[in-house]
Amino acid sequence: MSAHEPVTPESGDPAVPAAANMPDTRGINFFREDWLVRSLLDRLLPADTPADYRRALDDLGALVGGRLDECAAAADRYPPGLTTRDARGQRVDTIRYCGEYRELEAIGFGRLGLAAMSHRDGVLGFPGPAPHVAKYTLQYLFCQAEFGTMCPISMTDSLARILRLFGSAQIRERFLPRLTSQDMSTLWQGAMFLTEQAGGSDVGATESVAEHAGDVAPPYGISDAPLWRLYGDKWFCSNADAELALTLARPPGAPAGTRGLGLFLVPRFLPDGSLNGVVLHRLKDKLGARAMASGEITLEGALAFQVGELDRGFRHMAEMINVSRLSNAMRSAGLMRRAFVEGLVHARGRIAFGRPLAEFPMIRQTLLGMLVDTAGALAACLRTARRLDLADCGDRSARAQVRLLTPLLKAVVTERARRVTTHAMDLRGGNGYIEDWPNARLLRDSHLGSIWEGATNVVMLDVLRAIRRENAHAAFFAFVRDLLPEPGGDGNASALAAALGGAADTLAAQADELAGLGDTEAQLRLRTFVIRLHDLLASACLLEHAGENPAGDAILAIAALHAARHLGPADPLADPRWLGWLAGLADGSLTIGPDSGVLGELIATMC
Repeated sequence: MSAHEPVTPESGDPAVPAAANMPDTRGINFFREDWLVRSLLDRLLPADTPADYRRALDDLGALVGGRLDECAAAADRYPPGLTTRDARGQRVDTIRYCGEYRELEAIGFGRLGLAAMSHRDGVLGFPGPAPHVAKYTLQYLFCQAEFGTMCPISMTDSLARILRLFGSAQIRERFLPRLTSQDMSTLWQGAMFLTEQAGGSDVGATESVAEHAGDVAPPYGISDAPLWRLYGDKWFCSNADAELALTLARPPGAPAGTRGLGLFLVPRFLPDGSLNGVVLHRLKDKLGARAMASGEITLEGALAFQVGELDRGFRHMAEMINVSRLSNAMRSAGLMRRAFVEGLVHARGRIAFGRPLAEFPMIRQTLLGMLVDTAGALAACLRTARRLDLADCGDRSARAQVRLLTPLLKAVVTERARRVTTHAMDLRGGNGYIEDWPNARLLRDSHLGSIWEGATNVVMLDVLRAIRRENAHAAFFAFVRDLLPEPGGDGNASALAAALGGAADTLAAQADELAGLGDTEAQLRLRTFVIRLHDLLASACLLEHAGENPAGDAILAIAALHAARHLGPADPLADPRWLGWLAGLADGSLTIGPDSGVLGELIATMC
């Protein structure tokens, strides 16, 4: 026996082979194993959802534990590179990608049609544009293997949305077919170039300027949108070589701040194939999402088409930012789910001191916390996606709700993903820190999720703005109360509904108070308030979903744990009676009965 072979404490014999004692998730179908997302879709999607879409979910679930994961690991290890000039010294600014990244693009843009399905008929069998719930569920699954590629996909999708809403007829006719193509040879990708050295979180400090280009023949045959030349530096441009980008610039005579910014569509190339005054200086060496190219760009007289009204550029761009924020929260929920599955599989299969790690109380406590937080994030994100569906159909109350829901989820879910991915790395120990395993990639990407479309503090301030300027909290609390069962019923669900209703009353009063406070005091209270808003929402979404669901006992237990953990006086996971429920909560098989004493005791602590 080699001196380096590990031994079990009991026998002194060689331990089980490394492959058996170092379990991984290869070969798992991540959709089939996710009982909660399947039950949520049964509730939120119509019964006649196309069979092609349902097959795509199952196929993608298998890819996450197979080829998609392999491509993600390779693309992360071999990031893109920039060539600024050709052999003759001519400016070319081309970005080189590894083959696995191109395969990721082909799956996301082509096979799944993720950038197209909200804008045209026929993607995955949908007779019209697909519901946001359907699209964001695919994003949730996709990001359990690869996070970075979803940025170009989401921005292409969001740019198409802005052009549909605010672009001229000729802009829509010329560019939407390209942006929504599933043929990689005709697809044009989209981007959003906002950040500048002076204007990052403070978009109103943008220094880029726009000048009339009336002496130039409009390219691409577009004559129904004003043509401008743009000048300025953009500091953080994700999907840096996208064929089309939306950006903000200040036209002559415009006022300072966001009110003076116009929105412009910049083609990367002119019709003859030459660069359109878009100079790419270098690529960013990022902590996460390394497969996707982010760079620094200068606009040197780039021709650009005006999109929408010139003095409403920032308001138009906000539509793109909001849907991107919801996408970012959904993607972070996917990272959380993958991290939980990694932790659970490892804990069940790894033997230490003669028994699986999953039998140790502190390991179970950690896994339960990861499961509860992941479930809450998923339920809240999908419910919000359903509100976005209704808002797009003209529901004014849903639109008011989405105004607050999107920054709320972006702020809290992305921050919580950092904690859950950290726990998963810690559970795996040394291997979790090694690049051969997915944990390091999950952890890095979770940190980028908190920064994209606004860092956490900035996005929390947007929640405060929604409360102060638009009274959006009134719509939010109406939504939460609609989720809760009717009062007066018997049993644990009614008791939890009463507790959440009380929490809603308390938070509504705090929202009214925040609206009237000065900036300093309001901001110092804001973080705790925003987190509690999210936890009220997530708990209510889970409780509503329990309903008559076949796995209702397990969902009700998760809802109660989520509510007590984040809104109650003490963390219920310190109670050892919960530890035996891990398996049943993880696979949805828990049957506790309507009068479960331990569940009732937990809920009573909140009342």
